[in-house]
Amino acid sequence: MSERIEVNPKILGGKPVIKGTRIPIYLILELLSAGYDLNA
Repeated sequence: MSERIEVNPKILGGKPVIKGTRIPIYLILELLSAGYDLNA
């Protein structure tokens, strides 16, 4: 997973994000736990 996740203090205060974006990992996890279907 480390090739897909980036931690950089200059991006979102160092929170883990999808590499090359500003989409935080916690957002993806929240969507999945709420039942969001990534294949839809």
